[in-house]
Amino acid sequence: MGETTVKSLDDRTTPSPPIVADGRFARLRARVPRRPTIWFEILLIAVSYWTYSLIRNAVPEQKAQALENADWILRAEESLGLAFEHAVNHAVNSVTWLIVSMNYYYATLHFVVTIGVLVWLYRWQPGRYAAFRTVLFATTGVALVGYYLYPLAPPRLMTGQNFIDTVLVHETWGSMASGNLKHVSNQYAAMPSMHIGWSLWCGVTIFLLAKAPWAKILGLLYPTVTLVVIVATANHFWLDAVGGVICLAFGFLVSYFWYGSRPHRLPKLVEPAANMPQGGPRPAARDAEHGAGEGADAERPVGSRR
Repeated sequence: MGETTVKSLDDRTTPSPPIVADGRFARLRARVPRRPTIWFEILLIAVSYWTYSLIRNAVPEQKAQALENADWILRAEESLGLAFEHAVNHAVNSVTWLIVSMNYYYATLHFVVTIGVLVWLYRWQPGRYAAFRTVLFATTGVALVGYYLYPLAPPRLMTGQNFIDTVLVHETWGSMASGNLKHVSNQYAAMPSMHIGWSLWCGVTIFLLAKAPWAKILGLLYPTVTLVVIVATANHFWLDAVGGVICLAFGFLVSYFWYGSRPHRLPKLVEPAANMPQGGPRPAARDAEHGAGEGADAERPVGSRR
C-alpha cells in the first residue's frame, strides 16, 4: 500500500503511520511531535488568541438571556445548598488589601502564568510541548461554543442580588471588566470559566512534569487559589468553574486522539528531522505502551536508537 501523509500542527506534511486495529477499534496512530520553532509558535499563539478574543467578543451579549441564565444558575446552586458566592464575595471585600490583591491576580496572572508555562514547555519539554499546547487550544476553542450557546452574566452584574463588583468599588486598574475596557469585552461570557480552564491546565501540566515536590504543590495550589479569586471577585459562579474543567477534559481528549498518547507520556526531547533514521521515528504511542513515559526512556529523544 502507498504511504499516506498527514498535516501536522505546524503545517508541515509528515508520513502517516498505518491504521492499526487494537481489538476494539481502528484509528490513526500517533502523530510524531516535531521540534517547535520559536517564531512559528509566537505567531500561532498570537493569532490564536486574537481570533479567540475576536470571536468571543463578537458573540451577541444577549443581556436579558444572560441575566435569566444567571438567576437559574443561582437557584440551582441554592437547591444544592452550595450558593456560597455571596458570602465569600462580602467577606473578602471587607479586607481591602486582600480583595485588591485578588483583583490584580484576576486581571494579570491568567495571562502571565499561562505564557510562562508555555515557555517552560518549549524550553525544557519540547517533545511534549505541541501536545500540551493542543490541549490548551482545544480547551479554549470549545469554550467559544459555550459562550455562544449559553450567555451568562457574572454575579457582579446581576440585579437585586447585592453582589459587590470589587473592581469598580476598589477602582482596580487593568481588568477587562473595568473602565473603557469593559466596552471591548463581552461581559456576558462567563460560562465556562477560562480562568479555571487555563489555570487548571497550568496546574496539571506542572504537576505531571515538574520533578520538585514544591513545584508540584504550587501547580495544585494555582487553580485552587484561582477558584477562590473568581468567586470572591464575583466574576464567576463555581458552576462556571465546572464548565472550565469539562472544557479542559475535552482538550486532553483531543490531544490524546491526535498524538495517540497522553501528553506527559510522550518523550521529553525530540531530534531534528535530519538526525532521524531512515523511515522516520517510531510512533510515540508505541513508546508509551512500553513505559517510555516513565523512567530513563521518557528522556530519550524521538528517533534515537536503543
